[in-house]
Amino acid sequence: MLKLFKTILKAGEATVKYPFKPLDVTPGFRGKPEYDARQCIACGACTVACPANALTMETDEAAGSRTWQLFLGRCIFCGRCEEVCPTRAIVLSEEFELAVTNKPDLYTRATFTLLNCRTCGQPFTTDKSVAYAMALLAHSGVDEASVEAMRPQFETCPDCKRKDNLHHHGRMNLSYHVGEKRQ
Repeated sequence: MLKLFKTILKAGEATVKYPFKPLDVTPGFRGKPEYDARQCIACGACTVACPANALTMETDEAAGSRTWQLFLGRCIFCGRCEEVCPTRAIVLSEEFELAVTNKPDLYTRATFTLLNCRTCGQPFTTDKSVAYAMALLAHSGVDEASVEAMRPQFETCPDCKRKDNLHHHGRMNLSYHVGEKRQ
């Protein structure tokens, strides 16, 4: 019996002193998602990747705004949002104590202004995403004047770009002439 007590004393404590002492988490622990709205470009990649639908994005064209929302009550802490975010606006922290007294405290929201298409005037993306795309081009080595010259392309919606590409503006469409035989 004495030998058993010696073994127990050598082994130490098997449990932690958690709630009385902070719990040390392992590296790579996936806890509460931390969101930085200043970094976010409202691209929606995280909302598409979220398997639990904890992340949502709603566009209000009348108000010209897009609202991003995280509901921690649905989050399964999988880390997909962190993986797909191009600007690292959302990262998983080591915080795991998520108890709240009010349900609205489980929501995180951010609102972004929409950019209207230069051609049709319909809102289609956020101004932050256009600025981000232009900054990426400038960072890749394209000179500032060329990037600024591309601004009209960035500020045109995909439908108007498609319509503009279908109009040939006096140029010959090669797809019509490739299959023709010369005489």
